[in-house]
Amino acid sequence: MIHAAGHSASARAAAQEAVVSQTPVRNPADKDPSAGTPALLRAMTTELHRAFTTLGKQGDDKQISPYFLSYSVADTEMVSVRAQYGALVDSSTNRARMLDVQVRLGDPRLDNTHGSHRGSAVNSLQLPLVDDRQALARTLWLATNTGFSNALDNYLRVKTETQVRAQEEDSSPDFSREAWQVSISKPAPPVQVDRPAWEKRVADLSKIFREYPNVYQNIVLLEVQNETDYFASSEGSQVISPHLQARLMVFAVTRADDGMDLFRAQTFEAETADGLPKQAELEASIRDLGKSLEALRRAPVTEPFDGPAILSGRAAAVFFHEVLGHRLEGQRQRGEEEGQTFTRELNKAVLPSFLSVADDPTLTKFGNTWLSGNYEYDDEGQKARRVELIQDGVLKTFLMSRLPIASFSSSNGHGRAQTGRMPTGRQGNLIVSSTKSVPEAELRKQLIEEAKTQGKPYGLYFEDISSGFAVTTRSSPQAFQVIPLVVYRVYVDGRPDELVRGVSIVGTPLAAMKRILATGDKSEVFNGECGAESGTVPVSAVAPAMLLSEMETQRQPQGTSRPPILPIPGGQVSGSRDQGSGISAHQEAQ
Repeated sequence: MIHAAGHSASARAAAQEAVVSQTPVRNPADKDPSAGTPALLRAMTTELHRAFTTLGKQGDDKQISPYFLSYSVADTEMVSVRAQYGALVDSSTNRARMLDVQVRLGDPRLDNTHGSHRGSAVNSLQLPLVDDRQALARTLWLATNTGFSNALDNYLRVKTETQVRAQEEDSSPDFSREAWQVSISKPAPPVQVDRPAWEKRVADLSKIFREYPNVYQNIVLLEVQNETDYFASSEGSQVISPHLQARLMVFAVTRADDGMDLFRAQTFEAETADGLPKQAELEASIRDLGKSLEALRRAPVTEPFDGPAILSGRAAAVFFHEVLGHRLEGQRQRGEEEGQTFTRELNKAVLPSFLSVADDPTLTKFGNTWLSGNYEYDDEGQKARRVELIQDGVLKTFLMSRLPIASFSSSNGHGRAQTGRMPTGRQGNLIVSSTKSVPEAELRKQLIEEAKTQGKPYGLYFEDISSGFAVTTRSSPQAFQVIPLVVYRVYVDGRPDELVRGVSIVGTPLAAMKRILATGDKSEVFNGECGAESGTVPVSAVAPAMLLSEMETQRQPQGTSRPPILPIPGGQVSGSRDQGSGISAHQEAQ
């Protein structure tokens, strides 16, 4: 149920009352699992029903019954192969089953998760790997008993705090009623990896860095993970959802003569190891990365800049994820500590009218590129769905878990969490689209013209961005910082593009988002992992290249350590200070 931002206080109160007056929770034993249901889910469902119908009903007037109980299990198998300096350093297989028990006491309007106590609802424990019914039941019992005790302590604290604290800005309930879900998919198969072949491939890839004597640290890591997520709740939900992912990560470090540390990272992702690029393509990418690091250490250090810039598609995807995406997560819109950047911007323009933004975890691919942020059901057992966040520049909604906010009382399938954390509204596959696109060669011409208009000797081109952070709490300035890895000066007088280093993008989100002038006609994908209060989850972002009228940058910390004093074995560390031309592929295409 969606409510417009302009609803009156009485309408909001009526909506909140409706949230807590829906059909009572269903007990999972109302329908026995079929004989074909996996033993783990049967054990979860049986013990959950026993606990839900027993807790708080033992005649102890100090106890209260939970109004909601859920079990989540992540059954994960991972194969990991790691090499550095051209040799294998680790090759291992790991299997684990991790259980999260969520206990809620009180009622949806006010429960033990209120405010700063949100994490108190989750208790985690490792489950047996085998389907031993008694062992599973004992472990589930222990985790539930501990979780209930923690929830009871925190519920008493919440009740006390609400009596002595001032009225909250957002008095929405602590939990939303949602339709129960049943989806029993086939569990993920065992990981299939030719370990000896991949051990050689990974070692050979790492060995390429020996060709670059100034690249003094490198890691090549293959991780193949097959996970089956099991979910059961006192509302009657029963979900089994498999997820497969293969990732090859490359990381390399060098240091400039002035002490500045520089790194490049590249990730290749697919559903399975067989879907990763062929060895020849990986080798070419790693050589490009090595050449880039050698060029970066010779590049001049940037100066603070405020002027026009282009973000490549991949850089724009990271930029939108950090600067916009986190601020559109539902829990950012309530709470005394949240900055609430966009809370009061509903149905207002927050982007130029030619841009729209959606989050669609149901997509597994964009073009031929696999998206790591895909999932079928979120970590609260809700079905994933596409959410149109911004349409034609106008903000329409937020990424919602089962934590309601003033204008939205229901989940939209984006409650996500790492095992052991409480789910919150998180990004999955963030998709930026544009109706004002031009070929990237034209975008470059517009950059030069904009720089001339502003009287700047150059504009900036951001080819690759590593990461960043977004400050969303009101106790700090509502700012962001993004760390580019490859940045060029594009001169207005026709000089070759110049590679620079030590650049950091800074700014405030409302201002930065409205400075986008145009976009390129091709979108690129960023795959990675995102950390927040609910832990680390896989994410993707898709965006075209973008021209901004103004981008503010500052210098990164210089560093004080010297380059290696002792020569690298088998090769001499170069001390050359010659400036490379810094001509990039995007310029050569012009």
